[in-house]
Amino acid sequence: MTTNKLIYTFLISGVLFSAILFWTWPRDVYNSVKNTNNIKVHVAESISKKIFVKNNITIEKYFNYMDSLVVEYDSLVPYPLSEHLLVRANPWIMDTLANTDYYNMMEQDSFVYNQKKMVVLRNSDSLIVPDSITATKIIKSMKNTLIDVNVPEFKLRIYQDNLLLHTFPIRVGRNTEKYLEMGNRITDLRTIQGYGQIIEHHKNPDFYNPVDGKQFFFTKRDDEKTTYMPQIPWIETEINGVRNGQMIHPTTNPETLEKAYSNGCIGTKEGDAWIIYYYSPLGTPIQIRYDLKIKDINGEELELKDIYGYKK
Repeated sequence: MTTNKLIYTFLISGVLFSAILFWTWPRDVYNSVKNTNNIKVHVAESISKKIFVKNNITIEKYFNYMDSLVVEYDSLVPYPLSEHLLVRANPWIMDTLANTDYYNMMEQDSFVYNQKKMVVLRNSDSLIVPDSITATKIIKSMKNTLIDVNVPEFKLRIYQDNLLLHTFPIRVGRNTEKYLEMGNRITDLRTIQGYGQIIEHHKNPDFYNPVDGKQFFFTKRDDEKTTYMPQIPWIETEINGVRNGQMIHPTTNPETLEKAYSNGCIGTKEGDAWIIYYYSPLGTPIQIRYDLKIKDINGEELELKDIYGYKK
């Protein structure tokens, strides 16, 4: 009789313990474990993972390394992992890349001849693969991002969820027409305005002079020093449904910023270009406008110079 009571008590305790465990188990963990028909089963979706960098990674190896991490961890998380998502979850990477700007380094008395050889991830670093909750928030934010360019103001802005995050100085196309060998025609160099999206990233671009079509590898800086061209992504746009080759890309001569100076592209500082890149995944909407009337920081209305002479 005593033995039966002990067995009965044990069974009741087991049922109560199971019930408590069921109700206190994180819901996302329970949902992922109970779905035994799925091939990909994720336990503890809300737990982030840490990646330890094993070797120093230079800029010339950076993109291949990041791609390898995406391939390795994409099957282990319940969301589509991407390079942009991984970096947005580790914003210090953006800061590190932005600080490789030639002119930032010169301010620290460090002359960089070949930016590609700079180490940006060290073997003492670690990266976080975000949990599903954090990843979902980042993905939502990326989908609610807008790149806004006002040509006569020489400004590029990044909005996220209708909030202004960044404002960068830029250069824009000249108010002239010129024969460009690469296009084999006379081209209007004014930056094209309209609405569109980011359609391609050129992570390791080749450099050609659009005027004569010749490839080049070196650049003369504003301080008259010569260096290799840096490896920084170029961002290709599609405006008004047309892929016209209009890029957002860094200039190695920031003295030309806030001027109508380029062959049509939107030029930025080197450091700024990294930040813009990571806020511009493929499909990000962009608007390029020509608004002469703006408001200053005090709310006072200003009228900008009509650099393209549209008002004539």
